[in-house]
Amino acid sequence: MRFRSFAAALVAAGLLFSLAGTASAQKYPERPVKIVIAFSPAGAIDILGRLIADKLSTMWGQQVVVENKPGAGGNIGAATAAQAAPDGYTLHFGAQTLGTNVTLAPSTAFHPVTSFEPIMLVSTALEVFMVSNATPFKSVREVIDYAKANPGKLNYASVGIGTSAHLATVLFMDVTGTKMQHVPYSQMSQSYSDIFSGRTEVWFTTAGGSLPYIRSNQVRALAINGPTRSKVLPELPTMLELGINMTDESSWYGFFVPKGTPKPIIDKINRDLQTIIDTPEMREKELALGYRFIGGPPERLAAFLQGQIAKWDTISKKGAFK
Repeated sequence: MRFRSFAAALVAAGLLFSLAGTASAQKYPERPVKIVIAFSPAGAIDILGRLIADKLSTMWGQQVVVENKPGAGGNIGAATAAQAAPDGYTLHFGAQTLGTNVTLAPSTAFHPVTSFEPIMLVSTALEVFMVSNATPFKSVREVIDYAKANPGKLNYASVGIGTSAHLATVLFMDVTGTKMQHVPYSQMSQSYSDIFSGRTEVWFTTAGGSLPYIRSNQVRALAINGPTRSKVLPELPTMLELGINMTDESSWYGFFVPKGTPKPIIDKINRDLQTIIDTPEMREKELALGYRFIGGPPERLAAFLQGQIAKWDTISKKGAFK
């Protein structure tokens, strides 16, 4: 009898908690919401995050603000978001560093699987292989030939370990048998300056932040990563067309909330995000800025993140990051 009474109490408590979460979701949001992005402004994730924040503000009738917290390859911003109250008022718009830093730059402040609840895998991003105009390279093959003949002499830019530029270039070096020197920057603006001047020769990064520089001929774009040519830069061949086995974008962006956030709130945010990325206006932005929207339920992001963690752990064990 005691066991039955205890079990009944547990069921009742769970039902009350569920009903409370549902009621909370129906009112959510009742005040401003913050989106933490772990990178500096003007990059592809920041551009997309601000577009979505504006749409959520209109949809919810509440201010949705983006807070950039760069540093430590994405760990500072992710830790800040993970340690926030699990009430749906702090979201983390996370990137590929959540899948890589477990291996490359582990943090004691959070873990991407145990510290967060996934909401949605929103997008991947087109990645463009570029060189400085100060270099003589007119093709990817010329870069490969020079890098093989001069290991470590070419510098490549990124804004930190595990970021899109770092990962894409690591894969490029792995499949081409080349070696270049990693030059990490703390700000996107610093990397742009050095690429333009020729102090850093190679840049393999997302199209969202780099398209203005490509179109104004401030950098020389040579190829893209991905399964097919892009409508944004149709003149550029894919790496696969050039005989280089790179078909998947390294850059991806997804929404998370702190562990313990009520599921009804997570489900509401998921539904609203899906509505936003399915609008004709956002589909135009997807094409113009080089994103590839994905969407789907939270479980899709959870499985994807686990796969990314395993993938980069395997690549690291091959010694590709050395």
